[in-house]
Formats: sequence, C-alpha cells, structure tokens
Amino acid sequence: MPTTQTATAADGTAIEYERHGDGQPLIMLHGGMAPREYWRPVIPHFEEFGAVVPQRPGFGTCLDSLDETGPDEVLAREVEYVRALVDAVDDADTGDADDGDPILFGHSFGALTAIETARALSADGERAVEAVAAYEPAILPEAFAEHADLADRMQERLDAGDREGSMKRYVEQVIHAGEVDDLDAWLADWPVWPECVDLLEEVIRMNRAVERYELPDRLDVEVPTLVLTGTEGPQFLRDSARDAHDALPHSRLVDFDGVSHSGPSEAPERVADEVEAFLAGR
Repeated sequence: MPTTQTATAADGTAIEYERHGDGQPLIMLHGGMAPREYWRPVIPHFEEFGAVVPQRPGFGTCLDSLDETGPDEVLAREVEYVRALVDAVDDADTGDADDGDPILFGHSFGALTAIETARALSADGERAVEAVAAYEPAILPEAFAEHADLADRMQERLDAGDREGSMKRYVEQVIHAGEVDDLDAWLADWPVWPECVDLLEEVIRMNRAVERYELPDRLDVEVPTLVLTGTEGPQFLRDSARDAHDALPHSRLVDFDGVSHSGPSEAPERVADEVEAFLAGR
C-alpha cells in the first residue's frame, strides 16, 4: 500500500505525494490531466523502484490570471516544487543506501518540468537527480508557437460557461491531434472523464505557459535524458520531442509505433520497459 507524505517548498507550500514501495525514487510528474490517476497503469511495472507520485500544489484550483502570474513564473514555481520533492525523497529514502539519487519521469507539462528541473540543478552545479525520462515534453515548435491560441480558445468557452466544451477542446487538440472520429464516445470510456473538468483552470494556465516557452538551442542538462514520443500523437509534439532531444547533450530518443500522447497510461508496459532499459544501460 502506498504511503502519503509531504514535502515543503521554499515558499512554504506543502507538496503532498504518494510513495509506492522502496528502491531508488522514481518521481512521476503528471501533465494536464488526472494528477495521480494518470500513473496508476504504469506504477506496477516499476517494481524495482520506489515510485513517488506528487499532487502538484494548486492543481485544479482557480488561480490568478497570467497578467499577475506570468508563464515564466509558472514554470519556475513548478521547478522549485520538484526540487523540494527531490530533496525530501532523497533525505527520507528508506531503501538501500546504494539505491542512488532520484530519477525524474515526466509526461507532457510534467516532462517539461522534469527537464527544466534538471537544467536548474545543473546550472547550480548540483547532480541531485540521476536521470530524466520525458514523454512528449510540452514544448511547441517555433513556427507552431507563433499561431498557438489553444489557451485563448479554451478561455472563451470557459467565459461562456461551457466548462466541458473547453476541456473537450483540449482533449481533442492535444490528446487526439484533432483526428478523433467520435470524441464523445471516446470520452465515455475514458476513466478520468468528466472529473478532469474540475482541472480546467489549471490546464488553461499551463497551456499559456507552454505557448510562451521558448526552447533554447542547448538545454544544459548534465544527466542522461530519455525522450519518448509516439506515432499517434500530435505532430507538433513529435517534432518538439525531437527538438528537445537535439538540444539535450546526453539524450536518447525512442519513438513508439501506434501510441498516442497518453503513452505512459496507454502502453504502460512498453513505456516502462524502455525506461528501465535506459536506466540499466545509462
């Protein structure tokens, strides 16, 4: 059974997380949907690790507008939360002393956060994490970002009182790349629908941060990084995965045939096998 624990960020924010088992900490950072539930299918495939699944502070709540909380601050704050979590699970590790430093495994916005956390640690001369695995980090190619307005379109529907319609637009455009035949039928079988509609304000907030993020020519991350993508997800995210791979100095890229943006929950065994193989061979 998982245990629930709490870490405290530098700003005093409490970060609640679940710890599943012992072993080297594997910190799983969710994206825009179903914070803890997202990782349920993949956790059993990491028996040799101590899976750490945080509930990001403020997730799903109505936050201030980005006029007051800019997108750069949004991501910087997420990075600080993860750094606090890294310190907490490393200090409290109950496994073997030789388990090693924590590993970051992120999906979508969580993947971007994982990369930026490792980048911040590298800039500070720290090697507090051992490796990073990033499934389709939420980065927009430059040409795509110039015309990206998903956050605005979602906000318009929210302002009109159509919460479900706003979240449907996100699911359709990000998870299905606008190519799903019957979205309502698909949603009827999706375990996190419609509860995930409660997360709408936070999803819009993250989309604004993503739309304004600029990928540097080089991501100075000094630990091995595995970048994952799938053939059935949005093309812009596949392109971005390759762009991130090219910008990372110690990176490996894996492309899953027939898998969408929801890879870790959609094909958990395949994704876990690649992550474990990478960690074993790093």
